[in-house]
Amino acid sequence: MNTFIDLLNFFLPVLYIVTFIIYSYDFAKGNNKYANSKRLFLFITLLLHICYLLLRTINFNHPPITNVFEIFTIMAFAISFSYFVLELLTDIRGTGPFIIIFSIFFQILSTLNIPDEFFVKEVLKNNLLGFHVFTALVGYSAITVSAVYGFLYLMLYKEIKTNRFGLIYERMPSLEILERLSFISSVIGFFMLTIAIVIGLIWLPTAFPKFSYGDPKLIGTSLVWILYGIGILSKVLGKWQGKKVVTLSIIGFLIAILSTAISNFISQSFHSFY
Repeated sequence: MNTFIDLLNFFLPVLYIVTFIIYSYDFAKGNNKYANSKRLFLFITLLLHICYLLLRTINFNHPPITNVFEIFTIMAFAISFSYFVLELLTDIRGTGPFIIIFSIFFQILSTLNIPDEFFVKEVLKNNLLGFHVFTALVGYSAITVSAVYGFLYLMLYKEIKTNRFGLIYERMPSLEILERLSFISSVIGFFMLTIAIVIGLIWLPTAFPKFSYGDPKLIGTSLVWILYGIGILSKVLGKWQGKKVVTLSIIGFLIAILSTAISNFISQSFHSFY
């Protein structure tokens, strides 16, 4: 099994790069010649990636959350998975290159550095903890996707306002569609973070004797969750539209990055109580 896991680990960056090339070619040509092929290739890549994660979990007897390079491969999967779900929901297939490139970055880092054998504390072998971390990472990945669409919205908005109609203007969906993509990604992120928070609040106190509700990561995630909850509610009620919505998604993403960096500096682990 180790050999098969190593082969999958080696080929995952290759698969993401090929997928990125197909999406990029279609974006550059603007003819959607490979519209169905690129979605199928992304699906196959995600299917093999989830097989890799499951086989690694079974073989090493713990979910792949025990070090930063295992986290990176989950991030690579989560980002492209969030985009794939979004593509299925909207049938908008032209923005893939702007998302998949992040998966390439994280997967290459993981493939080059992920260890095969290392000491793992018993608590990290719990599958519920693995699900907690996985849902949190998918949530943050969806927030990242939302922010990317927010940046694309602002880029296109600037081009239209300054009457500079380049490749971005020609190939990019309309401002309304980019806003919709950013909003749906925010909803996916909010939903997954909700699951992660619920699991954390119910299970973590029983698993960690030193659990604290003042944990920096818990506070940071809660702030991001509240911010996106306010934004989603305001959008649904019709109070916020257009630029306000995408600006909020970008601000939420920046707060998520900042809070993660600060909490990592303070606790230097998954949580301050671990």
